[in-house]
Amino acid sequence: MEKIEAKKYNFHGVCGLSQSQLSQHEQLYNNYVQKLNLVRTLLIEDKNFEGTNNVFSRIRSLKLAESYSLNGVKLHELYFENIIGAGKRPFPPIVDAIVDDFGSMEHFINKFKAVGMAMRGWAVLVWDPLDEGLHVIGQDAHDVGSTILTIPLLVLDVYEHAYMIDYGIQKKEYIDVFINNINWEVVNIRYLEIFS
Repeated sequence: MEKIEAKKYNFHGVCGLSQSQLSQHEQLYNNYVQKLNLVRTLLIEDKNFEGTNNVFSRIRSLKLAESYSLNGVKLHELYFENIIGAGKRPFPPIVDAIVDDFGSMEHFINKFKAVGMAMRGWAVLVWDPLDEGLHVIGQDAHDVGSTILTIPLLVLDVYEHAYMIDYGIQKKEYIDVFINNINWEVVNIRYLEIFS
């Protein structure tokens, strides 16, 4: 099994979040990468499945740690990618899709922010092949609330570690800063890849 390497991010140009906040957030992401590699190594090495049950067993604990750290890696990568290089207003085709499914950009932004305020972990704009539409989902943790086979387009981290250094408990202010940092080009690319 090949080890997963943490990606490196250049946060130059991200406005409203300090380099201290961003670098410590990136370090947390690096930790998820390290833990994912460790858990997967342990899963390969573990050959004793005796006593396995759904209350407590080694493999149960490792498999839960695997999905938690794996989603932690992927969600953080998506989050970092969609705040780097911002500066453009929303533009088609994602704007058209958002207006079709939410009625207006304003309504979508208000809903996205509300979900961010309501969740402990993540707010995610996804495209769902089930109805071929956009939805804002909320996750209380990396592995609580995620939706199988949906495609994440815009990811907002609302764990306290994403904003506490700069904003203390002012989560709403942080979410407003996030909205201003969205790289809509990245969101458009993710959306267009669905149909390619």
